[in-house]
Amino acid sequence: MTALPFRAVEEGLLVALRVTPNASRDAIEGIETRPGTGAQLRIRVRAVPDKGKANRAVIALLAEAWDLAPGALSIVAGEAARDKMLHLAGPPERLTSLLTNWFEAHQS
Repeated sequence: MTALPFRAVEEGLLVALRVTPNASRDAIEGIETRPGTGAQLRIRVRAVPDKGKANRAVIALLAEAWDLAPGALSIVAGEAARDKMLHLAGPPERLTSLLTNWFEAHQS
């Protein structure tokens, strides 16, 4: 299995993202490993990177895919960059299980 782009922290999980805004469609494209960054979840959103629109679109897309409340997700690093760190709030064990199962089911 490919390395997963998240790690447990005391109050949830941190998920490494690589975001392409202003794309032709909203999509979760899978895990990408790049030199120097490690595993990242590649995301495309139609929203433009203006006043947080793309970040809000990323949160909405992932919250729906993972069946989590949007308020449980927040961008904690890279707000104005393509490489971002997303925090999922909640019990780390439950979130680790949820994301591990989701990635296993959606690997191409």
